[in-house]
Parts: sequence; C-alpha cells; structure tokens
Amino acid sequence: MGWKLRRRAPVRLRPGAGTIYGNHITWSMPIVKTTVYLDADEYRRLKALAGAEGRSTAELVRAAVAEYARRRGTRPLPASVGAGRSGDGTLSERAEELLAGMGIDR
Repeated sequence: MGWKLRRRAPVRLRPGAGTIYGNHITWSMPIVKTTVYLDADEYRRLKALAGAEGRSTAELVRAAVAEYARRRGTRPLPASVGAGRSGDGTLSERAEELLAGMGIDR
C-alpha cells in the first residue's frame, strides 16, 4: 500500500502576514528571524495561551512586541503645542526678564 501525497490549499494568515504551504510559510513582508530566551514557566504559559487561542507561540510573541512598540512609540504632540507662537525667536531666552515682577503687588 503506497502513500498518497495530498496537496493542501494554501492557508492565509492574518492580512499582510504570509501564506502557509504545508509546513512552509512565505512572508509578504520583510521578516527578521530572532531568538528570545524565556524561562520555563514563561514558555509553558505562552504555549498554553497559544493553544487556547489556536495560534502559534511565534504569532503571540510578534503580537506582544507589536503592542509594546505601539504603546511605547513616539506619540504625536498635543495640538496646543506651538499654539502661542509669538514669532520672536528670542522670547524663551528673555523669559526671566519679561516675567520679572509678576506676582508682586504694586
């Protein structure tokens, strides 16, 4: 009795991630391979979470890194920054001089 190879249809990952062909993934975005060291308890928790969510551990790590970077990334300045522009480039240098006497009853 011979083995028959069945061709599997490609499985599409989340948008922009890539395509799985059997056990090979082709990525549609640049991917950098890296190594992450976890202690045994962290790895067990990660595996349990991945299993419960039906996702790979690598996918959870990528999602966690993306979320961390999103939260810690540069934030846009508030709209109020620069709202009081005077046009005087020396204003900040003369602040003490200009504010002298403020708060003193006359």
